[in-house]
Order: sequence, then structure tokens, then C-alpha cells
Amino acid sequence: MLGDTGDDRQARERGESGHRAVPHTADIRIEAWASSRERCLAEAVLAMVECFADVSGVRPTAVDRVRLAEGCDEDLLAMLLDEVIFRLEVHGQVPVDVEADEDDGGLDVRLAVAGLAEVEITGAAPKAVAWHELRIGPDAYGWSCAVTVDA
Repeated sequence: MLGDTGDDRQARERGESGHRAVPHTADIRIEAWASSRERCLAEAVLAMVECFADVSGVRPTAVDRVRLAEGCDEDLLAMLLDEVIFRLEVHGQVPVDVEADEDDGGLDVRLAVAGLAEVEITGAAPKAVAWHELRIGPDAYGWSCAVTVDA
């Protein structure tokens, strides 16, 4: 991924997955990477959550499954993050763990969630996913994505 630090590049060369927030004017810009598309999407969810909540040590109170219809990779990334925002706003749920698997071109996602009252809020909650400069795709180390989230 463009802008990798030496440590990030070495971790990616070893096949490790991860994510980070990067400076961006008035919004949240997240980057995620992994050896597979599905793990990269899950890392993007975890990156977005870390921008507004500390879920370390929080045990999930429910596990929900989400099926996202077949679409291009950019659509799947936006739909998954939108689903997390919807669950936060409507149901007060925050993912503490995420797993995703391909399912007939779409995505089968398992969200282990906790109630909003169970997590420490550390920043502004996300409101929407921006399509501008949204990207996901294979790269030299596996898969990577970047997206801006309006907070």
C-alpha cells in the first residue's frame, strides 16, 4: 500500500493483516490490509470501530450474520461499513470481532457485537462512507483498501 512504513511493509511481507487510521481533514481515513479480500474487509470494519471506540477486553453479547449480495469489491466495502454504521445508529451495537467469507460472489459476515454502553467511546461515531477515493484490491502483498468515513 502506498505510504507503508517500514514496519507495516515488513508485517505485510510476512502475511500479517492489520489496519490504521491516517490523518485526513475533518473525517476519518482508514487503511486495511490482509492476505485475502475477506480478511481485508474485516480489518476495515475493525479500523473504523477503533476510530470511535475502545473494544479491547469487551466480550460480545450477540453474534449476528449479515449476507451482502454479490457486487464489485468497492460495493462490498461500502455496504459492509454502512451496515456497521446502521447497527450502531439503530441498534446501538458495536462489532468487537468480525469474520467474513465469500459466498457465491457476495459476502457472508459474522459480527460479534456488544452494546454501545459496554464500550468506551473515544471519538465521534461514523455517519457515512464516502465514495470519493474509496479503493480496494489486490496488491503486492495480498489485498488492501482505503476509505474515508464521515464522522
